[in-house]
Amino acid sequence: MLDATTRSGGTATASPRAAATDLTATVSPCVGREFTAAPAVAVPLGLRARCTRALLSPWARLSLLVVLLAAAASCVLAFEPQRLLTRGWPPQLGGVTAAVVFAVAYGLCTVAFVPRPLLNLAAGALFGSQPGTGSALAGTVLGAGVAFGLGRVLGQDALRPLLRGRWLRAADGQLSRHGFRSMMAARLFPGVPFWAANYCAAVSRMRWGPFLIATALGSVPNTAAYVVAGARASRPTSPAFLIAMAFIAVPAVAGAVVAWRKRHHLRDEGRTDRDDRATARAGQGN
Repeated sequence: MLDATTRSGGTATASPRAAATDLTATVSPCVGREFTAAPAVAVPLGLRARCTRALLSPWARLSLLVVLLAAAASCVLAFEPQRLLTRGWPPQLGGVTAAVVFAVAYGLCTVAFVPRPLLNLAAGALFGSQPGTGSALAGTVLGAGVAFGLGRVLGQDALRPLLRGRWLRAADGQLSRHGFRSMMAARLFPGVPFWAANYCAAVSRMRWGPFLIATALGSVPNTAAYVVAGARASRPTSPAFLIAMAFIAVPAVAGAVVAWRKRHHLRDEGRTDRDDRATARAGQGN
């Protein structure tokens, strides 16, 4: 329909209704028609993105962990913390400040593979039985937490695919499913090195809470025994020193016996895990 201007010979202008009708007629053929999106084109990553991906890859992070641990071990060899047993604590530090500083140094030294018995003896010789035990336990939990965090962030993604052996998979399953109980046993019985238990737990699926709580509770007897022995080292025939030595020897023997009896259990778990993986692969094939 044309308006009055068109009828009088002027310029033809469509009315709003006609414009709407034309617009509808123009759009309506497209309604209900499917459109195929253009295929995505892979855009090559830039140099910065490639470098970032390489630096964040599992093996790059594992390499960083190895470098950090090697540097820490080198620092320990250079500074020789065992000199504290012969030269004593710096005189400018005393009281609570000295105990806190020692706990921090204790934790960092355990990350760098310094044996805990040596550090526990030093805690007893420097601070006595009770303050030394508290400082050593704080350093134990701190060092375990630092090692667990480093292993979880920098090493877990690279090392978990390597757990293919029967014993490795059995140990991983034990730590992942029974984290608190397994870590409590590892801390109570001194058969497993402290650093090895930390990094094995980090590679497994053990959670932070059970790991730290089991470390704090399970380390009390062994730590206290070594600290008391260090505090009474000048009197090796005293009852306190002899009792401490007994507390050190008995868990070691008990741990060896438990490990010997548990070897069949680990073998059975490894066999069960292998059967489960075979069943899963058969199900995927079907």
